[in-house]
Amino acid sequence: MPTGVDRREVLQGVAAAGVAGVMGPGPSVVRQVAPALFVSHGSPMTALDADEYPQALKRFGDGVGAVKALVVVSAHWETDARVHVTAMAAPPLVYDFYGFPEEMYRLRYAPPGAPSLAEDVVARLSSAGVPAVADGERGLDHGVWVPLRHAFPEGRVPVLQVALPADATPAQVARMGEALRPLRSEGVLLMGSGGVVHNLRRVNFRSKLASVEPWAAEFDAWVAGKLAARDFLGLQSWMDAPNARVAHPSAEHWLPIYFVLGAALPEDRITPVFEGFHHGTLSMRSFALRA
Repeated sequence: MPTGVDRREVLQGVAAAGVAGVMGPGPSVVRQVAPALFVSHGSPMTALDADEYPQALKRFGDGVGAVKALVVVSAHWETDARVHVTAMAAPPLVYDFYGFPEEMYRLRYAPPGAPSLAEDVVARLSSAGVPAVADGERGLDHGVWVPLRHAFPEGRVPVLQVALPADATPAQVARMGEALRPLRSEGVLLMGSGGVVHNLRRVNFRSKLASVEPWAAEFDAWVAGKLAARDFLGLQSWMDAPNARVAHPSAEHWLPIYFVLGAALPEDRITPVFEGFHHGTLSMRSFALRA
């Protein structure tokens, strides 16, 4: 399925050495368990915003402490056969949106990559039955760099991106989170970037503050209830939710939530990062799992 966002359709040495240090701490280092984070990333135009949503991401980033690296699954990268993992020392940005203001294409974000961590991620996924391979060409798409520019604006934390398996099931994506869960104890933040409600053909782009459509609010409330009850298995039966196929005509923006839930620890608290809607139907619900 297409992974770019077309406005015409819508409107109508730090990386390798540093991460090696992350993965191989000295005996006196005490690790803090890093959070797992789900972000509803919304429109690429949020990169230019300075309202409540980017402020919430910034507060989250300021409050996580010493994160050593970020491993992100985004809705905008799917690969067949094997899951690809970015493995370059300086990943480029992918401007995977079309017809937007020129200012958007001048935005920069330059975190280091994490080649040694990428190799570890490939090994962990493969051992868990998720065939994976290091990718030395593909950069970070807007589902990664747009929210991270707000949460970690200095771009000092190494970042790598992990693709979704094409046509994945919720259980398969959850298995990816389970496989990488131990990295949280090594200071690595695991993140899924998608959207709790994402149907571009039902978005009111004339008004960012448009009234929320009832069908979107109902699906969002169902998700909130399942999260509050820690009913992660029930969330895998998302097609039974009210208005499921209206909320997600295709599943790619929904699936990253399972990467985060698969990485959950029994002692995690589910803490809200942001709750609200943009453009009438885009739920921007974002939350963290904190041990």
